[in-house]
Formats: sequence, structure tokens, C-alpha cells
Amino acid sequence: MAKKRLTMKKITEVLRLKFELELSNRVIARACKISNSTVGEYLKRAEAAGVSWPLGEIGEEELYQKLFPEQKGVPSEREYPMPDWEAVQKEKRLKGVTLQLLWREYKEKYPEGYQYSQYCEHYHRWKKSQIEPSKHIEHTGGEEMQVDYAGPKISIINPETGEINQAPVFVATLPASDYIYAEAQASANQCNWNNGHVRALEYFGGVVKIVIPDNLKTGVTKPNYYEPGVNLAYQELAEYYQFAVLPARIKKPKDKSCAENAVQNVERWIIAPLRNRQFFSLHEVNVAIKELLEQLNNKVMKSVGRSRRQEFEEIDQPNLRPLPEKPYEYAERKTATVHIDYHVEFEGHLYSVPYTLIHQRVDIHATERMVEIFHQGKSVAIHPRNFHPGRYSTQREHMPANHQFMEDINSERLIEWADSIGPQTTAMVKATLQSRAFPQQAYRTCLGILSLAKKYSPPLLEQACQTVFEAKVFSCKAVTQELVFLQKQTPPAPIEGLPTHENIRGAEYYSERNLS
Repeated sequence: MAKKRLTMKKITEVLRLKFELELSNRVIARACKISNSTVGEYLKRAEAAGVSWPLGEIGEEELYQKLFPEQKGVPSEREYPMPDWEAVQKEKRLKGVTLQLLWREYKEKYPEGYQYSQYCEHYHRWKKSQIEPSKHIEHTGGEEMQVDYAGPKISIINPETGEINQAPVFVATLPASDYIYAEAQASANQCNWNNGHVRALEYFGGVVKIVIPDNLKTGVTKPNYYEPGVNLAYQELAEYYQFAVLPARIKKPKDKSCAENAVQNVERWIIAPLRNRQFFSLHEVNVAIKELLEQLNNKVMKSVGRSRRQEFEEIDQPNLRPLPEKPYEYAERKTATVHIDYHVEFEGHLYSVPYTLIHQRVDIHATERMVEIFHQGKSVAIHPRNFHPGRYSTQREHMPANHQFMEDINSERLIEWADSIGPQTTAMVKATLQSRAFPQQAYRTCLGILSLAKKYSPPLLEQACQTVFEAKVFSCKAVTQELVFLQKQTPPAPIEGLPTHENIRGAEYYSERNLS
């Protein structure tokens, strides 16, 4: 298929974009929907023909003759039709399709066309022209930050279980100066991803205009070459700091080449030197990283003869926008139902809420430091964030009164209560407290004994406690059984002050009737 010439309208547009707007050939090709090589070809023809811009009064026919002059002795394109090399390249990618096959099909259609050797020469010449030279990108100071995770992770040993966890390393860099920030994180989740950005900006001391991440799930919800979608949590961070998120295109590492270089430097100068060290907490790791990071940023770069810090202070730092008054705090959100014990669970840890909310639905907002719980849009509880699963964070004011009382119980209060009843009860309570390995284990037993004073008289309780104490049996059940026994042995007190009436018959009346 012969290569079609552009319309004069499109040729004129190519010239306008080049000479009036001074755009690159690549941009012109995209704007006019033609190949880079076609743009280059027509610009060369214009240069050879001495065509200047603006065209002035030159007509289309005259312009056509200038660009495509007829040459004597040289075959025209009509005699030797040029194949559509883009179509050839597309077909060549198919399995079993060779350049020779495509040439044979070309010759069948155009018998007067190029021979195989010429066909191949033109094809390779066209293919070579499609390779775009690598261009050095000039970065503006304070404009851009590129972020990514390093490949290798750092091992952290759990001192309680001996389990080894792998901590990913977050890396951020300012391309204009190559200034680097790095930190280890517990995991590469959304919270740590967002907070890594926050700490990077705080380390740099200002805010950039553009952030370029990779197509990670923590940054991008819909990886797409042309229109990648940024997830909601990441977008909230961008809006808070007023920067734009421009994810790198898929399979386009040059879009974040500075981040790739920064990651390589972090792996070489930080992660590798730490590979044989043992760490028992994330804090330990980041202390070590910070020390090596300072060395890396202060190290003189051979390419420029200056350190990254010097470059940063001169190029990036003056152009950064100021940080907000308060740093952004990422909040994880969850809806939960309050348990019967007036606690809600978040990531395995249990946090208290007012007991009146038992069985109610509440909203949990958890930042890195705090956990706040809402009911119907109103804040009802705030706790420090706790990362230990299976444990409780309980606030006294959330408890019902009887539970608060139990919280206040101690040995001194129990003995004081026993003293108010009598010495035998006091002796029984003291002995019960001493009979357990820990006094706290006897609190419920002592409370049971003391509460018997509400049902039985103090003297009777004193007598029961003396008997049980002498038997060296220290249980509430034993005291209760003794009280029941003593109560049966004690005759009821006579009732005094009965009213008199003619219809009331005394015991004598019934005795007489029984005798008769």
C-alpha cells in the first residue's frame, strides 16, 4: 500500500505548530495524528524548498510544487509505491508473518514496486527513524516528588514470639536535587502509604506541586495507560496538601526514573549495609535508616561535585510551598456493634464506649495515634491507638456503677468494711485474703461474706464467721451454710404488743378445745 501524502491543510498545520508555536516533532505528531517520521519528512521538505512562515500569499498549488518538485530521471512514487510501514510493522508482530511474506503480498499488489532488498532497506530505515532518542528531562525545583517502595525488605524480630516480620521501605525523592527520604513501615497498607508521604513532606520542609507514584493499589484504583484512577484515601491526602497526583504510566519506568534511581541508592547505601543487623522494633530500624540516610544525602555526587543536601538547599528548598499548620492524619473507618461488655473491636484490640450504647451501631475512626468512636455523628469515646490484639482499653466513666465499684475494690477497703461489722468478720476477711496466692483472687469471696450482713444480723454473722474461721475453711459458701444452721437453732423472738379484741382467741381457747 502506497504511502498517502498529507492534505495541504494538514501540511500547513504542521508548519504552523512548528514555526509559530515552536512545538516538538513528537507533540506535533500527536496533535495531527501522524507519525514522528512523517512530521520530520515534511519539515525537511519545507527546509529544502526554502518555505518560511508565515506563508503569506503563497497558494496551495505553489506550496505543493515547492514541497514535491518533479525530478528528471528519478522514478516517482507512482512508479515505485512506498509500503505503509506502520501497517507492515503491525502485521509482522503476528505469529508466522515474515518480512518476505509481506513483500510477496506487496509485489502481488504492486508488481512494479521495490525489489526485496530495497523493500528491506526502506523498512529498516523507517524502523530506525521510529526509535526516539533518550532526552534529559530538566526538573523544576520544588515542583515534583516521586515515590515508590524499595524491593528488598528489612527483617524485624518480635521479642515476645521470635517471629520475623518483613518491613517494606518507603522511598521519596525530589528529582531536581535527587534529595532522598526513606523509612521502614510495618506494612505497605493505605495508612502507612499516606503517612509516608506526610513524613516525607515534613522531612523536606515543604509541599510540592506534583507527586508521581507507581500504579500501586494504595495509590491507584484503576491502572490505565491514559487515565489512571486515584483511590479516595490518596485523593484526600492530595487535596489536604494541595498537590496533584500523576501516576506513572504502565510499563513506562522513565516517568519516575528519579524514584527508580533513589530506590537503587537506598538499596545500595542503606538496606544492604543493614542486612546482617538484628532489629527488634520498627523504631530501631528507622533510627538506623535515618543515620545512613543523612550520610547518603551528604555524600558528594561525582556527576555534579556537590551533595544532595547542597543541591536541595539551593534548588528545591526555596521553591517548596509551606506545610499546613497541622499534619494530615490518615483515618481508617469502620462500623461496629457494641458488645455486651460495652467494648468495640478494631484490628483485634477492644476499646470501651459508654455502657448505655450496648448493642448500638457506632462508627470508628482510627488514626495512627488515636481511635475515636462516634454514635449518630457525635463523638462518644477517644482512646490512644493500641496495636496489641486481644487486649482491652477501658475508661472508668464508660462502666456502669457496679462495675466501677468493683474497680475500686482493694484489701484495705474490704477490711474497713469488715471492721464495721465486728472483729470475727474482720478476722475471717483477713484470713481469706491471706489464703490465696494473690489477694485479688479473694476479693469476690470477701465481698460475698460481707454482703451477708444485708440478710443476716451482724451478731449472727459474727458467730458464723467465728465458727468457720476456727474450722479454717475460707469460703463464702461455708459462712452461708453456718448462718442457715444458726438461724434454725435460734427460736423466733416473741411478738410483743398484739392488739386486744373480743374476736381474738388466745392459746388457752384452743388448748381447751383440744383437751375436750
